[in-house]
Amino acid sequence: MKPKNMLFIFSDEHTREITGCYGNRLIKTPHIDRLAAAGTRFDNAYTNCPICVPARASLATGRYVHEIGNWDNAHPYFGETKGWGHRLQDESHNVTAIGKLHYRSEQDPTGFSHEINTLHVVDGKGDLLGLSRENMSERGAVKQLAGEAGPGDSTYIRYDVSTAQHAVRWLRDEAPKHTERPWVLFVGFVLPHFPLIAPRDYYDMYPEQSLPWPRMYGDDAHTKHPVVKTLSTIMAYNDYFTEEKVRIARSAYFGMVSLLDFHIGQVLGALTDNGHGDSTRIVYTSDHGDNLGHRGLWGKSVMYEEAAAVPMIVAGPDVPAGHVVTDPVSLVDCHQTIIESAGLDLTEEEEHSMPGHSLIRMAHGESPERTVLSEYHAAASSTAMLMIRNGKWKYTHYVGEAPELYDLEADPHETQDLGTSSNHQSIVGECEQKLREVIDPEAANAQAFADQKAMIEANGGLEKINSRGDFGYTPAPGQTPLYD
Repeated sequence: MKPKNMLFIFSDEHTREITGCYGNRLIKTPHIDRLAAAGTRFDNAYTNCPICVPARASLATGRYVHEIGNWDNAHPYFGETKGWGHRLQDESHNVTAIGKLHYRSEQDPTGFSHEINTLHVVDGKGDLLGLSRENMSERGAVKQLAGEAGPGDSTYIRYDVSTAQHAVRWLRDEAPKHTERPWVLFVGFVLPHFPLIAPRDYYDMYPEQSLPWPRMYGDDAHTKHPVVKTLSTIMAYNDYFTEEKVRIARSAYFGMVSLLDFHIGQVLGALTDNGHGDSTRIVYTSDHGDNLGHRGLWGKSVMYEEAAAVPMIVAGPDVPAGHVVTDPVSLVDCHQTIIESAGLDLTEEEEHSMPGHSLIRMAHGESPERTVLSEYHAAASSTAMLMIRNGKWKYTHYVGEAPELYDLEADPHETQDLGTSSNHQSIVGECEQKLREVIDPEAANAQAFADQKAMIEANGGLEKINSRGDFGYTPAPGQTPLYD
């Protein structure tokens, strides 16, 4: 593989099914779709954790969450575990970040040569409320989601405009200066993360009655797993949604995805206009998805496809065009992908001990024997949620609770849980064995709770954390967090 530059575009909360190239005929994502047509699309890509901070720590390091201890949105990455950025910096490659990172601070050595207008966790601490996972009560800011949804403007919308402008400028002015070694430009957009607000012209692209009603909503809902039911009472977003607000929120989300696509088009256009198209590989993916009302759930934080599945596209030199890979992949695979794309050899550890595998190699037909893991130990979860894919089977293990099992070929929307079916216990046992080859569920669960309790005490105790309040989502740079 010839060494090439890398443009890594990372969005926030883009659920895979709301993308044209993944079969959605309603959403307008022409730039993402063209990128997929020019490269390789991964049809079974997953986040390693369906919430922002842990997912981004796994991406940065190529490690699973339980390996690095970035359990939740109050355990932000600060460079303690070295990742692909450090490897490139050690070899004098320029590694620049623009936009959302959601690490602890731009002062930390997180693997970037330069950061431009980056977004990090609030006060270097993040969501301290999410540390408490026992005797939980409803989060104070959940009512904002329905209340804010609709057409309009937001700081996130303006932040993405700025991020796109900075990226275009960097490709024009800075990229030509780095000719000795391939560069990496990380562009982190914050859309379509809530608040569910889209500019009027994008909102109007998706009239409220034109979009399908959420699956398994209201009277059509299937019985929630006990752990998910607990989570939905803490993150009680749906309690504040009327039928009208559900439709408004979904129209806004679709509009936000199309606005994200527009910004991606601007960056890709700048790459071509400035003569870097033939010397640059491109990755597009997202940190996790969004439930969008399905099952009466909003936000992320569960292992259903809406929240755990992400788009994943790789394009550029030496990447097969118009190709599709169906093997499961995840964010940790980006580590080996970026290292090899820059022309560096993988270390023995990266080749054989780390969980990731080069997406470019997989695009050329390599099919590693491994188990891809997603895990959740964060806000509103009463116990660990651990998910793997085993062929067509999707298995979610809840420590101390019954598992869930879905046949994604016969039941792609996960409507029939087979986890306790007497006819499927051999499959459940096989899946649990594969899971335990990757993680010790009980040990990881205990360590997460212990680390979270220690962090609570380090921040003055639960009473002090509760008095701080709930800010709902991380504000854009320059915006003051609004506590509830």
